[in-house]
Amino acid sequence: MLFGQSVFQSVLERLKAEDETEEDAEAPAAHRVSGLATGLAFDVMEGVSAASQRVGQAYFDNLELDAAAIEPEQAPPSEPEPVMPDHLARTAPAEVAAELAISAADTPLTLGEKRRAFARTNHPDRVAPPFRDNATKRMTLANLLIDEALRRIGR
Repeated sequence: MLFGQSVFQSVLERLKAEDETEEDAEAPAAHRVSGLATGLAFDVMEGVSAASQRVGQAYFDNLELDAAAIEPEQAPPSEPEPVMPDHLARTAPAEVAAELAISAADTPLTLGEKRRAFARTNHPDRVAPPFRDNATKRMTLANLLIDEALRRIGR
């Protein structure tokens, strides 16, 4: 057997021959997997319905609810339309500057406090989605005005 064949080919032939003899010996046990000494768990269970073998159906089988008892889902109550706060309507640079009230007496510390206080009420992430454009404009203007004041102070 070794003559005219490589060692790998002879090993393959021997393994094929062993598999054929095992298949002949285990012909009635078709549910077994070659190489495993025991059967699979679902083969051991008796009386299992075919419906519970489907993963999606198994959940509903265990609910023990009648299909007629399930009420159709009701639409959640609609939320009222958000109302835009008055300050978000003021997007002119002069209006934002008046709100910030930047003066010559401001220090970098006070300007930082003004920036944070303005962002608390005007940041786009803190307002309803329909008003984010106005909030973005206001925050952009406020940041520009505060940055300009910080440049004048010379940090």
